[in-house]
Amino acid sequence: MAKYLISFPSAAMVVPSGELEAVGHAAHAVIEEAKAAGVYIFGGGIDEDVPPVLVSSDGTISMGGYPWAPTLDGGFTVLELPSREEAIAWATRIAKACRCDQELRVFGLDPQS
Repeated sequence: MAKYLISFPSAAMVVPSGELEAVGHAAHAVIEEAKAAGVYIFGGGIDEDVPPVLVSSDGTISMGGYPWAPTLDGGFTVLELPSREEAIAWATRIAKACRCDQELRVFGLDPQS
């Protein structure tokens, strides 16, 4: 079993404001299905009202993230699944519910964590 990250940046979700509630219900229904299937690990969205900070190895804190990296925002779901094919199937369900493309990545296994 591997853990998969299914995510999208905020700019990818272009939904008319009158349809946001329906998208929310559809997305939550897929999450409930994942929970019922026992594959749900964690999900949510980056709180874009709270700015990131960069913490260096000496404890120095500076506002903002890595200046050279793209902004990290949007929503994500982590599922534990037996195959990439099943991960793609779940990503498809989430994409349909959220009405936007989803990026799929697999977490590398760290047996110590």
